[in-house]
Amino acid sequence: MVVLAAPNQETTTPTVSVTTSRFRWRRLFLPATYGYAALLILVTVLVSVLSNSAQTRVMLHASTNLYNLLNGHLGTLFSSALLIGDTDTSLLVLPLLICLLALAELKFGASRLIRIFLAGHLGSTLLVALGLWVAVEAHWLPLAITHAEDVGISYGSMALIGAFLVLMPSRWRPTWAITWLAVAVAGVAMGRSFTNVGHLISVSIGLLVGLWLIRRGRTVPHGFKKVEIVLLVIATLLGYTILVG
Repeated sequence: MVVLAAPNQETTTPTVSVTTSRFRWRRLFLPATYGYAALLILVTVLVSVLSNSAQTRVMLHASTNLYNLLNGHLGTLFSSALLIGDTDTSLLVLPLLICLLALAELKFGASRLIRIFLAGHLGSTLLVALGLWVAVEAHWLPLAITHAEDVGISYGSMALIGAFLVLMPSRWRPTWAITWLAVAVAGVAMGRSFTNVGHLISVSIGLLVGLWLIRRGRTVPHGFKKVEIVLLVIATLLGYTILVG
């Protein structure tokens, strides 16, 4: 008897594409966001266990006030960005900040996120310091203001929010820019402090960065997924809290 062998049939089993899975995990890997958040949490916990007088000394030592800068304590330009304020403020700001950083890193990438944050933080700090120096030298402000406490993440955060201009649809970009400038100006009018002026400068720096990215045609992912819309709303809440809160 001749037995005819059936033709080879390859069993086709459904394969799960790992591309989408890898892409999702890759989007969850946000080293700049996680790293900075971890540093902020660590510093906040360490400062919170100190006495009130010790906390004040730490804040003043890390502050980018005019006294520290004129005496060559340039390290405060970076250490000041690791302090948020008292514990209650930190508990409110940290979750909002993490959402802002996550959205910025998703859209800009870690490197560009860091550059924009530093541009806002350093640029605003130095311009405010220059303005205070002129005002003190001209006797428009008292000498005591050179020892004022000036720490926090607000300048860098507002620069990122301003830079989100590039993420907006073209028809919404003027509204985004005008709204944030108006709120920042309102913050200056209500607060009347050099910090409020710094917020106005930092959001302006961010808007200029966003405009530069648009003009240069830099590649930035457009459109928002549902989770990114949630992050944007939370980032907007943080911005409003910083400017007028």
